Amino acid sequence: MSTIRTRAQAVIKPPLLSFDNAKTLLFLYVVLTRAIKVQRHLRARGILASVRELYTWVAQHFISLFLRIPSMAAKVETEMNRAKLDIENQLVPKGADVVRHLSLPDQGKSLEWIISQMEIMDNELSGHSNWKNGKISGAVYHGGDELESVIVQAYQRYCVSNPLHPAVFPAIRKMEAEIVAMCLKLYNNPNGAGTMTSGGTESIIMALKTYRDWARTVKGITEPEIVIPSTAHAAFDKGAAYFKIKVHTISIDPVTCKVDIKRVKRAINPNTILLVGSAINFPDGNQDDITALGKLASYYKIGLHVDCCLGSFIMPYLERAGLAHGEDGKYKLFPFDFRVPGVTSISCDTHKYGFAPKGTSVIMYRDAELRKHQYYVNPHWSGGVYASPSLSGSRPGALIAGTWAVMQYIGDEGYLESCRSIVSTARKIANAISESIPELYILGSPPASVVAFASKHPKVNVLEVGDAMAERGWHLNALSPPAVHIACTRLTVSMVDTFIADLKDAVKQAKTTPSGKGTMVALYGLGQSSAVGPSMVGQLAETFLDSLYKA
Repeated sequence: MSTIRTRAQAVIKPPLLSFDNAKTLLFLYVVLTRAIKVQRHLRARGILASVRELYTWVAQHFISLFLRIPSMAAKVETEMNRAKLDIENQLVPKGADVVRHLSLPDQGKSLEWIISQMEIMDNELSGHSNWKNGKISGAVYHGGDELESVIVQAYQRYCVSNPLHPAVFPAIRKMEAEIVAMCLKLYNNPNGAGTMTSGGTESIIMALKTYRDWARTVKGITEPEIVIPSTAHAAFDKGAAYFKIKVHTISIDPVTCKVDIKRVKRAINPNTILLVGSAINFPDGNQDDITALGKLASYYKIGLHVDCCLGSFIMPYLERAGLAHGEDGKYKLFPFDFRVPGVTSISCDTHKYGFAPKGTSVIMYRDAELRKHQYYVNPHWSGGVYASPSLSGSRPGALIAGTWAVMQYIGDEGYLESCRSIVSTARKIANAISESIPELYILGSPPASVVAFASKHPKVNVLEVGDAMAERGWHLNALSPPAVHIACTRLTVSMVDTFIADLKDAVKQAKTTPSGKGTMVALYGLGQSSAVGPSMVGQLAETFLDSLYKA
């Protein structure tokens, strides 16, 4: 009997789901999921780019350790503090005669006093740019004094309105719906859906929220990823940081400045929820191949967002303005709107080339079903059912009224003529650079209102050129890698010849007597100086933000 019992015990196997087996399965699961993520990361970026990322990461850590040496740390801190003080001095007025209003007045002040104080504040900081002289890139999209009066009157009529209460302010609800409808028609999707937002950044962030929720509901994706060009607006990275979405940033073709479609395709995986293209992008004013991106989005059944925040009321009018075919093979417009199969959403800033008051944009979707994923609805709140279409709850109805009034005042023909004059100005600048400034070259083939240029001469630093233009009163945008751009507006039209003449002089100055001390050279040069350069620039950017709130 003992022999039989021993043999029976010998053939008894340990349970399949023992603790040790569970630990092994968990370990294998972790290894497998990590391996899949690494494989997707490598596939999206490629071996060389991944090696460069690793090298940069290692270099950052080694340089950071080196900078912790007491003598080096003290030197870096001294230089950084000096730079931070310079930033603060450029933004915050100082001196014994500067009056600071840090607490409420005991008694209310008169309108005359308030206006006088505003006039003082307008002029107490020396050296700031005067946008009215037209020497500015983008920033102020001014439609003229008459239009300004229209905006003010609309704002005054609805200054206390709030679209959160449509029963109280029915006209505001109607105007917002009509603004969205007009934009949808402009982008060839009259049966689509959309909402207004506070600007391009919110439009983009709302799109990311929409696709995240759509992918979770429809496809069960809980670790979402998006694929964007390196020239896509920083709002995509910002929104992804808010919503914990992984971003694959794809390089652009160095000649066309369009995103590399092959690399985009390689970056798509089962967690991908969205592709992004620009029409036009902010840095160099070029548009991506939206048709090719649309084919990928359709094939993989994912979203495609086209960022037209900057293209806004320029891109839809290029065809009718007779500018879509470009000049001598340059500046050609390619399909970009809802007529392209695969495009599922578009963002358009009404407050840029729509000339509406600042703080207005529109996010559009191919259909209302997709838009539902943008909404936030809470039926369980103790304060009652809460529902909002976008990020904000209360919103300024006066801005909606101002936008509606502007669109009605300018009209279709007005926007057409605006497009024609602004884009013709941009192309005059681009042609002048290509034909008469041999030290510079144009980035890509920009079809619309933005022209970016870089240096092809070994003795010309384009950031020096930008600083030399600043000495001549121009407020331009520096880019990275080193380049400079101008976003032409109505203000630029009358200043185009001055810009070209000043640019020629600035190139000569940068070539013969570079100072090496201008803002562009100092800031963007620091960013390119070493692996920790971007981190230092980030600290200066934080100082800039802090200074905005120094009373």
